[in-house]
Amino acid sequence: MQLPCGDGQCFESERPVHQVKVRPFRMGKYEVTQGQWQAVMDANPARFKGDDRPVENVSWNDIQDFLKRLNADGKGQPYRLPSEAEWEYAARAKTPTPYWWGKDLGKGNANCYDCGSQWDGKETAPVGSFKPNAFGLYDTVGNVWEWVQDCWHDSYAGAPSDGSVWGADPCTAGRVLRGGSWSDDAWLTRVSYRYRYTPGYRNERLGLRLAQDL
Repeated sequence: MQLPCGDGQCFESERPVHQVKVRPFRMGKYEVTQGQWQAVMDANPARFKGDDRPVENVSWNDIQDFLKRLNADGKGQPYRLPSEAEWEYAARAKTPTPYWWGKDLGKGNANCYDCGSQWDGKETAPVGSFKPNAFGLYDTVGNVWEWVQDCWHDSYAGAPSDGSVWGADPCTAGRVLRGGSWSDDAWLTRVSYRYRYTPGYRNERLGLRLAQDL
């Protein structure tokens, strides 16, 4: 797989374009919902309530607690956050363009500040409200930012070529998020765009999607 910027105008943090060979894995069809989080954590931290809406207002640290409880029975392959390379591979679905559906934003393809949906700039949408990409994944553009496992690096220089998690603890520069949210401009929801926060930070734009080894 090649990880392209797609539009020729990406930020330095999205470069250099590089080759990555991703090992087989599974990715959640939807962002983790409030109903799923509630079932595991017996609490719902989200601002925009709804069992079928993505959970938000969760930090990277909160997610580590969620994963410990979710995997507590020790059965099967454990659920985890995806690596950044896995996330982009899944979200891009073999496309080279800024959005998996093409070069232009269009209207009504996702939930972001200027995406042309009924939820734009106001709140999260129920998961699966828009068309899936070619891999059958929903809401990889907008709705909520999705935490990944990687530590932040200012560019891809030196990034692993096998799609594994990049970085060692402590991650002093923060943890990576991908995908943009309901309140972000479309430019920030491009598949190649990267963002970061400290692992303890939470707000109503931050959520997650699960991955699992095969």
